Order: sequence, then structure tokens, then C-alpha cells
Amino acid sequence: MAKAFYPGSFDPAHNGHIDVASRASELFDEVIVGVYEATPNKKLMFTTDERVDLFKKSLSAPNVRVVPFTGLAPNVAKEFGASVILRGLRAGFDFEQEFEMALMWRNLVPEIDVVCMMTALKHQFIYSSRIKEVAMLGASISDLVPPHIATAIQERI
Repeated sequence: MAKAFYPGSFDPAHNGHIDVASRASELFDEVIVGVYEATPNKKLMFTTDERVDLFKKSLSAPNVRVVPFTGLAPNVAKEFGASVILRGLRAGFDFEQEFEMALMWRNLVPEIDVVCMMTALKHQFIYSSRIKEVAMLGASISDLVPPHIATAIQERI
């Protein structure tokens, strides 16, 4: 089996992210969840260390570790000795975006492949930005994120 690198901003990690990482842990020897330290296009709710900690507390698989990272995902994957970059896909919009990104990454580091896992049907509509938005408007997010993340979001709001 191979080692997978699963990059993202994970602000916050939600049930869809956790589902992909957990299922991938059954397919790969090791899954390294990379929490991106700098996201210029996003307004982050949590620091990098907080996002790493929140994701770590959401996982139980012994072969999944969560680390911060900077730089280009395929370069970081190569540094970790990963042979694949893992991505989660929801319906529609994700495919186009992930397809373009996969082609760019393969151009940059041809020996790193991209593996996409379909997010479970019940998580297809979950987006971190939408979770923050509905939480700020007072709606329950308890079925979208683990309890400790829901608490952290409520405390941050």
C-alpha cells in the first residue's frame, strides 16, 4: 500500500473531511492530513495550530496524522514520501476545481498522483464556509461537525 497526503485549510474540519480521512486510512498505509498554514483567499476562523488540534481530536485511526504545512502540496507530499495526494469530492463544482488542480500538480511533480474519494452522500452539501455562516446566524451545526468543533465554533463566534 501507499502513503497519502491529504491537504486542505480545514477551517474547520467537518464530517465530510473526517469521513474521507477515515475511509482513506483503510486504503493507505499512512494518511498525512496537511493543514495549510497560509490561505490568502480565505478569512480563517482558527489558527493553524487550532485547526491541526481540532482535526486530530476528530480522528481515531492510528495511521492518520495531522500536520501543518506551507508550500505547494505536491512538493510537500514528496517531502513526506507520499505517492498520492488525496482529495475529497462533492458533486458538481468540486470536480472541475479538483481536475484543474490535479493537472497542475501532475505537471509540477509528475511522480505524485492524485486520488479523489467521493464524499459520503450525507456530506455532499457540507462546506466549511457555509458551516461558519449558518453558525454565525444561530443555526445548529451539530450534525455537520464533531461536538468539540461545534463548541469551538460557538466559542469563537
